[in-house]
Amino acid sequence: MTIEVTVQEVNNDVVVAETTTTVATTYDLVTIGGNAVDIAVSASGTFAGGNLQQAVDHLANQLFKSDSVPTGSQLSQGDLWYDTDDDELKVYRETSANVFEFVPLASATDTMDNLDGGQF
Repeated sequence: MTIEVTVQEVNNDVVVAETTTTVATTYDLVTIGGNAVDIAVSASGTFAGGNLQQAVDHLANQLFKSDSVPTGSQLSQGDLWYDTDDDELKVYRETSANVFEFVPLASATDTMDNLDGGQF
C-alpha cells in the first residue's frame, strides 16, 4: 500500500489531501527460492518428495515422445511413450516373467478424436 500526500494552494488556503493506493506485487519462483533445488516439493503419487528439480526430472522420466524406443535404467512399469513414427501411445509393462516392453494402448487414425471403448 502506498500513501501520497498532496499539498495545494487554493484561494490563499493550503489544502492537504491524502490518497491511498494499493500496489500489486508479483513474484516468480526464481526470486522466492533462488533456483529449483531450493524449492521443496512434498511426496505425491509415485514421487517420494524432494525439490522442484527432482520433481520435474521424475515426470520427465515417465513420459516420452520420440520415434525410437526409450531405453535406460530410468524406465519403470507404467511409463508412457508416444511413438511419433507409428502414431501410437504405448505403456511400459511386464509382458511375461521379468520381461518388460512398451505395448500399444492406442493408435492414431483419421478419427482419433472419436474414441470407441469397444476397440480396446
